[in-house]
Amino acid sequence: MATMHEESTEVDGITVDRDVPIAMSDGAVLRADVFRPTEAGHYPVILAMGPYGKGLHLADGYPANWRRMNEAFPEVSEGSTGRYQNWEVADPEKWVPDGYVCVRVDSRGSGRSPGFMDILTAVQTRDFYESIEWAGVQDWSNGKVGLLGISYFATNQWQVAALRPPHLAAICAWEGFADHYRDGGRHGGIACEFVRGAQARQMVTVQYGMGSRGPVDRNTGLPVGGDVDLDDDTLRENRRDLYAEVQARQLDSEFYRERSADLSRIQVPLLSAGNWGGMGLHLRGNVEGYLGAGSELKWLEMHGDTHFSPFYNDRGLALQKQFFGTFLKDEQNGWLERPPVELLVRHPGEKFEPRFEHEWPIARTEWTELHLCPETMELRTSPGASGTLSYDPLREDLRFSLPPADHDREFTGPSALKLRISSATVDADLFVSLRLLDPDGTEVTFIGSNDPKVPVALGWLRASHRRLDAQKSEPYRPVHSHDRIEPLVPGEPVDVDVEIWPTSIVVPVGYVLQLGIGGRDYSNEGTDFENAMYTMTGVGPFTHNDPVDRPAEIFGGTVTVHFGAEASSYLLLPAIPAS
Repeated sequence: MATMHEESTEVDGITVDRDVPIAMSDGAVLRADVFRPTEAGHYPVILAMGPYGKGLHLADGYPANWRRMNEAFPEVSEGSTGRYQNWEVADPEKWVPDGYVCVRVDSRGSGRSPGFMDILTAVQTRDFYESIEWAGVQDWSNGKVGLLGISYFATNQWQVAALRPPHLAAICAWEGFADHYRDGGRHGGIACEFVRGAQARQMVTVQYGMGSRGPVDRNTGLPVGGDVDLDDDTLRENRRDLYAEVQARQLDSEFYRERSADLSRIQVPLLSAGNWGGMGLHLRGNVEGYLGAGSELKWLEMHGDTHFSPFYNDRGLALQKQFFGTFLKDEQNGWLERPPVELLVRHPGEKFEPRFEHEWPIARTEWTELHLCPETMELRTSPGASGTLSYDPLREDLRFSLPPADHDREFTGPSALKLRISSATVDADLFVSLRLLDPDGTEVTFIGSNDPKVPVALGWLRASHRRLDAQKSEPYRPVHSHDRIEPLVPGEPVDVDVEIWPTSIVVPVGYVLQLGIGGRDYSNEGTDFENAMYTMTGVGPFTHNDPVDRPAEIFGGTVTVHFGAEASSYLLLPAIPAS
């Protein structure tokens, strides 16, 4: 039944149905905007559901990102007025003319959908399922629904695909995490502060009930956060404090499992698109999502650049349309002949070399143990001297360098660091980085998904979480169980394995790859630009500075790395031989 704000308009061959009600089985009603061809017919559906406000224009909510994307890729605005652009979802003006219907749903408690805001829960996943099934039986639908979107709009795809909605035909999870604990909530057991800022910046501002105090939809003039004004106390009562939950839950638990996907249950064709510079949230999830999905037809693509440009630029759009054309339109467009893995192999200077592979990790990988040599601070293929090196974890780190070679060297894949350490206290947080230095010794950084200057790779581990899941771990990809806390005995050495998230880098002649080991976030000189949502020093919003989670009296104690015949400390790198 229509509400006073449910309406339809037609502009340039696109019919827009706004605030369409979708009734949930428990009586809740979600609101959706539907963009469809004006000409009657049965069309495949591209659907997304999330908490960022379907009526918030990308340029209004994220002006710096909008400007940077259009400056770097003017093609994003070619063939589109941009009037319907929305954060991290498809531009209808690029899809509807090709015979698709685009549906955007405000998730429960967000935008113009009433309810309790509690993201990525079983309730919300069921809402997503029912929204897919609603879209699959509408008069304008051909019965095939595909899911497309970045970040949040990718993460919940893993979850709902595991429920196997009958009308779900394919998913494209673009830079979206899969494991709520390991990929974003707690890196190696260390609380990541991202969700606290993201909830305040991007969700609370468009929560249902913000009404006239929130942003306005530039196309309708209506409040993005619903037509009612709720007071601050009521708004707080209508949402879960996500970061408080992360603070309270040091170990993996049902809270994190509910917000993670059972990847093995996914059966639909899928394309997982990850970003080498996505350290801190999505990179690991795109690889693990691809590996863990039960789908017979699945593809992995890995790129670079920002969090949004590769999704909207011509290359990304063509990739998405070829994929969905195959599974939503039954097109014979060559996608099924495509190898399962495409890697944009990264070189310094934001240069990428596309290359297809048949598996991940790459079968021809030469797993290379580079030993940490304390006498020279080098990485060598043979062990160095015995001894120890100590550091103040909150003020300094240790640096070990791989000497330059007379030929280019490629490292593409997951990495791991094995160490024997001791601490002056009962615990230690290990922050690991891989950096690239040019022949002058200056660090070379890369455009990352959420920071314009990121290193080659990052890894984290809380020493008291060192226990491995033996069934899931590989030498190149340690997986920690995070099911118990095992305090250190001050001064007593223990062996730890640190997972370093996947990467790709070609180290040119004369360049140096450097390993950093410390007890604080990687940091560079930082980057300033207008309308920045957070401070950028190389890790974007993925910081770990919470004194509740990391009290200085525990995590500020001196850490010692041990070397010797019985204490082998080495970096395991995925060397790719020259073809």
